[in-house]
Amino acid sequence: MADGTQTRAGAADDAELVARLRLGDERAFATLVARYSPSMLRVARMYVSSQAVAEDVVQETWLGFLRGLDRFEGRSSLKTWLFRILVNRAITRGEREARSVPFSALDSGDEGDSPTVEADRFGADGAWLTPPRPFDQPEIRAHALELRGELRSALAELPERQRVVVTLHDVEGLGTDEVATLLGITENNARVLLHRGRAHLQATLAGYVDHGAGRNEPARGEDSST
Repeated sequence: MADGTQTRAGAADDAELVARLRLGDERAFATLVARYSPSMLRVARMYVSSQAVAEDVVQETWLGFLRGLDRFEGRSSLKTWLFRILVNRAITRGEREARSVPFSALDSGDEGDSPTVEADRFGADGAWLTPPRPFDQPEIRAHALELRGELRSALAELPERQRVVVTLHDVEGLGTDEVATLLGITENNARVLLHRGRAHLQATLAGYVDHGAGRNEPARGEDSST
């Protein structure tokens, strides 16, 4: 996750690219497309039924971005503004496919007994102050590729509201305030969903890590020197 310095540097770089784009620099647009399209595609895919439709949504978003560029005043970050366009278009396409509904209308009935994480384990920006134990283990680093696959599976199994918030915040790097603005919820609600989603992931991956950490140990009674 990017720290504050990296975030500010990225915003300044985006502002320069927007200024160049307004002067007709096509390379600036190509840079923005390369920078944000992969993230946009991942987010769009959460709302629509197929990769092809998600790609259409991303293309529509870039067209909307270009058409509305003169209205961008920089009050929010470029990334937040761009993702707002994306989410609006993705929801529209998802509703057309009878797949998606407004975020606020998603079923939250399965969240009442969801595990949570103590609020004092996170900073004001939502970052961990003390990382959970499973993510610190040497075995995690040794099996990083395998763990990423497990993480993707665990993320896909989260309740939808939690999955969307965790993806936007922890995967795509948006701030809690930006996530709340995008989804039309309060920052407090965004933090609760983020913490519960992380707790689900921690619980799921802890079992996987504990199993993986011991899988290369010799069986009980077996001579480890052989």
